[in-house]
Amino acid sequence: MQLSHLDDKGNAHMVDVGEKPITARMATAQAEIVMQPATLAMICKGEMPKGDVFSCARIAGIMAAKRTFELIPMCHPLPIEAVTIVFETQEPACVRVKATLRCDWKTGIEMEALTAASVAALTVYDMCKAVDRSMVIRNICLLEKAGGKSGHFVREMEKTE
Repeated sequence: MQLSHLDDKGNAHMVDVGEKPITARMATAQAEIVMQPATLAMICKGEMPKGDVFSCARIAGIMAAKRTFELIPMCHPLPIEAVTIVFETQEPACVRVKATLRCDWKTGIEMEALTAASVAALTVYDMCKAVDRSMVIRNICLLEKAGGKSGHFVREMEKTE
């Protein structure tokens, strides 16, 4: 099996996408942050000392998506057209971050979606760590992707609690 990020001599290199066609791409990724119930209550009531947790985390996720190519070796810079980050609170003590990205380009946008969800979750942690250092970030994964040669993928979710 030939690995795409290695040349014939085993040296790492960036994949040449020059001849690939531009297609519509979409990816959705998630991350979950498990916390104390009182921490989730403070977030929902807007009582966190550092301010609006979800607004700050949304901005961080969007910024991270746009800089993924600077963080992950061999990622191509993509012309990102849309980033949507949604926070779902799950009682008694979990926040689920979902990041959905779209672009028309020659390569997939999965890494950008995963980076956006991860950094948004890390920002929730940062905004809340003064009141809850026991938080756990978990279940970072690709939920769905569409476009490109490999086609459409949808993860079958397992119940995790």
